[in-house]
Amino acid sequence: MDKFNELSAIKQWLVLVAGAALLTGVAYFLVFKGQVETNQTAQLALDAKLRENAELESYRPKLAEIERQLVNLKQQLDIERRIVPDEKEADGFMKMLDAEAVKAGIEIRRYSALPVSNKEFYSEVPFEVELDGPYFSLLNFFDRVAKLERIVNVNGLLVASTRKPGDAKTKHVYHYAPNESVVATCQTTTFFSHDVNPPASGVVRPGQPANAKGKI
Repeated sequence: MDKFNELSAIKQWLVLVAGAALLTGVAYFLVFKGQVETNQTAQLALDAKLRENAELESYRPKLAEIERQLVNLKQQLDIERRIVPDEKEADGFMKMLDAEAVKAGIEIRRYSALPVSNKEFYSEVPFEVELDGPYFSLLNFFDRVAKLERIVNVNGLLVASTRKPGDAKTKHVYHYAPNESVVATCQTTTFFSHDVNPPASGVVRPGQPANAKGKI
């Protein structure tokens, strides 16, 4: 300290300036440089996020259209599931035909499951059906089935009078009501959707009891 006081004023000022510069340099490397690097890293991340937001912003006008398309696709899927339902709804097929038979005023006497034909994305499930009732009621039944939302194919139709039901290759003879004039047998085929090579479950297989009923 004595040596510093012995220096001239100019030298003392130069020493103070050099000391201040040294302290500033040390502070820069110890504190400010690290903060600057941190700020630069944060700025790079912010710039990247801003660019990402700008890219996503271009999709905003399309968002409403995408949402409308998703709603339409869901509605189409719901319709397709009603037309070609999943296999787990196989039992509902007979209930559906029974309901249409009641509305038409006829009797479905028997369902017999026939061999199932498995395709890549769907299964064809046929049943042999035996039914009877008034002639025009029978026509009404088939007309109602043709208008169902669900796909049902009818083929191999045989019709005979109640006096000679064997002509329609019926399996049994029943006590027909006075207003019943015809009996019929046919094959009804419905369709069920499934994944590729699914486990066979929920579909009535040959040999399984389907539904048999009669009236006294």
